[in-house]
Parts: sequence; structure tokens; C-alpha cells
Amino acid sequence: MSYLYDADLLDAIPSFGVFDLHNPAETRRKLIEIGKTRPAPDASGVIVEDFYIPGSESGQQIKVRSYRAEQHRDATLPVILNIHGGGFVIGRIEVDDATCIDLARKLPVNLISVEYRLAPEHPYPAPLEDCYSALVWVSEQHQTLKIDNRRIIVHGVSAGGGLAAALTLLSRDRGGPGIYYQYLDLPELDDRLNSVSMQKFHDVPGWNTPNAALSWRHYLGELYGSQEIPEYAAPSRAQNLQGLPPAYIGVFEYDPLRSEAVNYAEKLFAADVPTELHVYAGAYHLAYLIPHAQISQRRNADRVTILKRVLNIS
Repeated sequence: MSYLYDADLLDAIPSFGVFDLHNPAETRRKLIEIGKTRPAPDASGVIVEDFYIPGSESGQQIKVRSYRAEQHRDATLPVILNIHGGGFVIGRIEVDDATCIDLARKLPVNLISVEYRLAPEHPYPAPLEDCYSALVWVSEQHQTLKIDNRRIIVHGVSAGGGLAAALTLLSRDRGGPGIYYQYLDLPELDDRLNSVSMQKFHDVPGWNTPNAALSWRHYLGELYGSQEIPEYAAPSRAQNLQGLPPAYIGVFEYDPLRSEAVNYAEKLFAADVPTELHVYAGAYHLAYLIPHAQISQRRNADRVTILKRVLNIS
């Protein structure tokens, strides 16, 4: 098909062939090698610390990374629990270092990013349980961490957005820590692959319908798409969204995830959950990885504006 991509996004299209999910371990290796050729983000003025916290399984430890600006070293701050993307099968804490450092500089918050286990080696519910363990740890350790556990924001991109949505459902139903706000950026929510955009965008760069199918198969196994999948695995299946925290949902026009994100926003509206929805025109899913593109810069600036409003920061 022919797409009216934003002009800033055209040159990067050939580079997204590396996102091949047929062999996740090999793709992880390639991405790590590519990452070694790039300079680490400048963390000046930001305190970056790693912690190892207990997981849901006996003896398991989960790595989390904390980011807070030096100027807020001793302040009690709201916290953003960040969940990285990668189709449930690739990605690691480091891929969001630049984003977390940038947000820590621009907002008086403590960012906590979680290194959850990846499918297919660790399918559902392992990644979600790791995120829940991080949420519980953040809430329980709020005094030591100097955070306000009444203002916990969950934030995720792509599969991380899907996990963030699932985490709000899971914590509500388990009577777990209260979540103040959910920021669902390009969220991966529906394993059934039957939405308008998922049916349409088979050939967009990097993240397309074939990769989405592989992602869900790795995460859920052969039962993906069946009636046996629980709502915590694929939040679009949730019937009851009452009592969830307010939400922001952002998505791109030429993203196979577009329709499921819009549909989830409609379900939140119907459940009287305050929700903001933004569809950015002219972009494909992985456009957010192109930092010089105007649409990516606008999306990043919008995130800061939205979070400032949510936290009542001028």
C-alpha cells in the first residue's frame, strides 16, 4: 500500500528490518551490538541507581533502575514506573535510559524502570508479574526511596504500554497499590489481531501485522487469539474498566496498534474513566525511535506537558 508518511520519517525506513521477531534471541543480540556502537546518554545532573528487588518466584530477583535529578536528591517526589517496549520479547532497561533521564531533568519525579523477564523463554504471566512486583516494591519502599506512593504513574511504550494497562487492571483486582495515572503510549493490547488497522498495515516499517502476530504467539503460546486468554494478558479483552485510574493513550496513524488503542480509549470513556486520546498523523509505529523527526519531538514535548498537568506542575 501507499502511505502518506511524514517527510522526516522516510529516510529511516530501511533500518527497521532488524526488528525480526522470528528468532528473538538473535534479534536481541543484534540490537545489543548496535547499541554498543552508540554513545551512552548524558546523565549529568541525574542520579542513576540500580536495585535488585524480590520477584514473585522463590529466589528470583528483578533489576530496576532509578532516575532522579540531583536538585531533587532529598525531596519526596511522585514516581513514574516505566515499562519498556519490545513486543514482550526484546528490549531492556537501557533502551529507555535517554527517555527516563530526560523526564527526570524536566519533571520533579523519580523514574523507576523495570527489567521484566522476556518471552518466549518467560511467557505470560511472567513479564506482568515482574511489573507487579516492581509496583509493590515501589509502594512499600516509598519512605526509603523518598517517593509519594499516593502518586504512582505507570508509563509504557508499545508492549510496555500494554503491560502498563494490564498492571492497572491487576492491581485494582488484587487490591494492590493504588495507581494515580496510566500513560499508555502506542500500547499493544489485543491478541486477536482483528482490528481495522491490524488487518490493514501488513507492510509498514518494523512493527507490522506479521510482527504483531509473532509477538503475541511468543507471549501467549498457541492459545493466542482464542477465548481462553485472560484480560490481564490482553487488556482489550477486559469487560469491566470501572475504577481504573485516569489515562492518556497516544498512537500513530499508520500503526497496526492504532485501532485497538482507540477502541480501548472508547471503553475507558464508557466506564467514566477520564481519558485523553491522541492520534499523530503520518507516522508508523517505530517513528518514536527517530529523535530528529518533528513528530517524535512533538510527541516527547506533549508527554512532558501532559505529565506536568497530571501532577499539577506549572
